[in-house]
Amino acid sequence: MGVHFNADEIFEIAERIEKNGARFYRKAVENTSDDKAKKMFLELADMEDEHEKTFADMRKDLRSSEKQPARFDPEDEAAAYLQAFADGHIFDVKADPCDMLTGSESVVEILKMAIGMEKDSVVFYLGVKEMVPAGAGRDKIDHIIGEERKHIGVLAREISHAKKSIS
Repeated sequence: MGVHFNADEIFEIAERIEKNGARFYRKAVENTSDDKAKKMFLELADMEDEHEKTFADMRKDLRSSEKQPARFDPEDEAAAYLQAFADGHIFDVKADPCDMLTGSESVVEILKMAIGMEKDSVVFYLGVKEMVPAGAGRDKIDHIIGEERKHIGVLAREISHAKKSIS
């Protein structure tokens, strides 16, 4: 496989994912008049900011050896995963999630988009965490995976509440 990622590059991608998530939630605030939804989106944006900071701190703490190309498993499964990711088959971190918001979406539609983004984040973090050395913050990635899963639960509950208030 031609793609080789190291911990530094993985954290850089993770920072971008979190930054995009925060931007999406802040744009969602602009696109809704529901005060409860606005508050929730701002809280989620703040959490994404914290995750971005965590990854930035983890990057700063990397040793030079962890900035070298990572060694992959003998079957190159990790490399295949990262190649699929890099090619945009898993999701495209270069795409601006704010472009999905036109201003005409309902709160439920925005929440469903947000769930999709959170799921993509979890899939990415699960796929790459084994490539991050244990001493370089793998446990922090597990913590962030847990946070992203909580976000999905919050968003799903909000969809349920929003649907009940509509009917």
